[in-house]
Amino acid sequence: MNFFAQQDRVVVAIKLLHTVVWLFLVACILAVPVAGSVHNFRLAAVFAIIVFFECLVLAFNRCRCPLSDLAARYTPETAPNFDIYLPNWLARHNKLIFGILFVAGGLLTFAEWLGFAH
Repeated sequence: MNFFAQQDRVVVAIKLLHTVVWLFLVACILAVPVAGSVHNFRLAAVFAIIVFFECLVLAFNRCRCPLSDLAARYTPETAPNFDIYLPNWLARHNKLIFGILFVAGGLLTFAEWLGFAH
């Protein structure tokens, strides 16, 4: 196997891992208001803590996923989705879209917890 084929396989593996992690985190973001709507606030808190942990990882890595930095070692590509299997537009606006969804879901869950969302 030549060097370039091996690099391609590494990039594919990183993209697959990054996509799986992304799907898990999106599921956690979406699960916060779902758990809150059924009054399972502990579970909503667990999902929120997982997302907060990811936010800390991003904050300590200059708002970049460490998997992006790893993938950048193996490819010269710079497109927004060079390191993940997402459409370019979604990869480009990922943090904004899911950040808004997370905050909105958290606020809805908090309102439900306080008894305002009946």
